Amino acid sequence: MSAPKSSSAALIIGAIGVVYGDIGTSVLYATKEVFGHGHVPFTHENVYGILSMFFWTLTIIVSLKYVVLVLRADNEGEGGLVAMLALASRAVADKPRVRNVLLAVGIFGTSLFYGDGVITPAISVLSAVEGLEVVSPHFKHYVIPITLVVLFCLFAVQKRGTAGIGKFFGPITLAWFLVLAVLGVSQILGHPAILKAVSPHYALKFIWDNPMTSFIVLGATVLCVTGAEALYADLGHFGKGPIRIAWFSVVMPALTLNYFGQGALLLENPEAVKNPFFMMAPEWALIPLVLLATLATVIASQALITGAFSVTRQVIQLGYLPRLNIEHTSVRAAGQIYIPFVNWGLFVAIVLAVVMFRSSSNLAAAYGIAVTTDMLITTVLTFFVIRYAWKLPLLLCVGATAAFFVVDFAFFASNLLKLPEGGWFPLLIGGAIFMLMITWKEGRRLMGEVQRTDAIELRSFLDAVFVSPPARVDGTAVFLTAEPGVTPNALLHNLKHNKVLHEQNLFVTVRNHEVPWIPMDKRIEVEALGRHCWQVMVHYGFKNDVDLPRALENARLRGCQLEPMTTSYFLSRDVVIPTLGSGMAPWREKLFAQMHHNASGAANFLNLPNNAVVELGSKIEI
Repeated sequence: MSAPKSSSAALIIGAIGVVYGDIGTSVLYATKEVFGHGHVPFTHENVYGILSMFFWTLTIIVSLKYVVLVLRADNEGEGGLVAMLALASRAVADKPRVRNVLLAVGIFGTSLFYGDGVITPAISVLSAVEGLEVVSPHFKHYVIPITLVVLFCLFAVQKRGTAGIGKFFGPITLAWFLVLAVLGVSQILGHPAILKAVSPHYALKFIWDNPMTSFIVLGATVLCVTGAEALYADLGHFGKGPIRIAWFSVVMPALTLNYFGQGALLLENPEAVKNPFFMMAPEWALIPLVLLATLATVIASQALITGAFSVTRQVIQLGYLPRLNIEHTSVRAAGQIYIPFVNWGLFVAIVLAVVMFRSSSNLAAAYGIAVTTDMLITTVLTFFVIRYAWKLPLLLCVGATAAFFVVDFAFFASNLLKLPEGGWFPLLIGGAIFMLMITWKEGRRLMGEVQRTDAIELRSFLDAVFVSPPARVDGTAVFLTAEPGVTPNALLHNLKHNKVLHEQNLFVTVRNHEVPWIPMDKRIEVEALGRHCWQVMVHYGFKNDVDLPRALENARLRGCQLEPMTTSYFLSRDVVIPTLGSGMAPWREKLFAQMHHNASGAANFLNLPNNAVVELGSKIEI
């Protein structure tokens, strides 16, 4: 009986460390941004109104939308925008136009994740290090250099994996939330009436009395729910139960107490608005609090970086990005991966953000628009899931999502005001990645059409070859081909230049599907072509760890013996020449050709051994 309890406790602590790291550090800057720009005067009613807006934003968006509703929309136990997109697209498979629109919207939301992935570590670490300014104004000149050093160390250790330090995430973040609660209570004791702000009438009265100001303030209020998407994204790691228990028992109470404590401090000392979080602490605790805050923001950033690796792999397997070099950092956990290109690309963009904006307040102006856009997209996709996948009545589906849509749209519209002040930055990053994704997807489709037009049917080709068969050599040849039943270019080159055929030949096509997992017993399909040749189809979900040699071991059950030392893998590499106007805009055709030329890591992505041979294929015009 003790084992399940222990396991549940470990999952809850793990969820606190990984899922809630980002939202847990929002207390560092959310209150400061609402009151710091002078839009909201320091009156008793206004402070109560803003605190009530914080509390009900957490309640409506996080508690009701994500924890209660969205967590139910699991894709075979997995969550996240990619999983939701796959679930929604399958639900409307009989409506091609709707499906194409949903795919475009979902992929755009996924692209915005990278924009959020740049702003989140920058604003989190910077806001923590800015606590040094409260210790002494002389530290102000060291804030940016220290921030950049912390970020560099964080990204530099990614290649070593997170297994060693991951076990400390939960306890450190749990300590962080306990400190948040203690700091809040220490201020609330001096002004206990502040707890009345949990009543929604304070928020409604503030909105009624200050409609335009309320609309502007929404852009800063949304900062209190940054990281809410992680609730859904990490569903597969921890499960619904631990995520829900962690939120209602630890995270939300700690955040509420801390925000209310900051409000009590501001009522007593309006000058504390320059950094209300750190000014809640006694002077002797400032340095330890800065160190703990920095650790908490590093953990929050780590979770987002790991998420960027995971999302990138999923998008690659869905066919929206070229295969990149993916390194596995653990022999036990298949999900622990490291993608050098993504890691250092994020780092460069984050450094650019820190140097350009130079303070957490300036970064807050850029923060929010990507988050609110993703929240809005999640609400839209949720409607199609509960309506067409769960088959719930239309009125119930509209009622369940319309209220969330209105709230999300209000936050989204308010954040549009931030566009000139920096909101363009994450949109620029997300837009650029979105263009790369759809260009790659469309380019691969056009290239596939060209290849199918010029393709040689495999069975007919083999029949012709065996009329006057070439010399057969020992071993097994594995030819990778994008289309089943088509003669791969690598085979043509092997016969032309080497004039031999292996004793056994596998023609392998890898298929990725819009489901998270495909079990090993359904992983492989084999069709015998005769003369020791087989057509093999290998199926993967977007969360499966791709290991082609391991999958092919199942072929032994069907008469094909694979010996690692005598098996050679042949990959066809095509040279793409844009035809300037035949399928996409000329600049997109050139972009696709360049992406195809620079694509690397195919053998690594498929986990092929070192004896994989890359054959230069024919030139393809698109």
